[in-house]
Amino acid sequence: MDARQINDELTVSPQISVNDVARIAALGYKSLICNRPDHEDPGQPSFDEIAAAAEAAGLEVRFQPVVSGMVLNEDAETFGQSLADLPKPVFAYCRSGTRCAMLWSLSKVGNLPADEILEAAGRAGYNLAGMAHRLEG
Repeated sequence: MDARQINDELTVSPQISVNDVARIAALGYKSLICNRPDHEDPGQPSFDEIAAAAEAAGLEVRFQPVVSGMVLNEDAETFGQSLADLPKPVFAYCRSGTRCAMLWSLSKVGNLPADEILEAAGRAGYNLAGMAHRLEG
């Protein structure tokens, strides 16, 4: 598991396994968001498998599949609403963590300056400079 903290409320990660879920709960996370569509790659666990493990570990879960390379502003609004609604801290994952970082970044447009958004994503290892024009509020 390659957890990358964006801020105190959100950590993002590449694909997790069913076995990672108990560890995520043990680390103190309260909620889990999956931004990866089922069957994106062969061998990835389904959301239902992850959700069952998350519920057994006491985590709230949300499934918000977003197609890679197709992150829409509406997707970011939904992600931001999930962050507002879910108990914190939240752990989100997709194939590489980039979609999650993009969703968070776009959900912060108008609330944080673009340079702060890019800096937070960069500290977590995600270079989102290519989408800087979308972060100008």
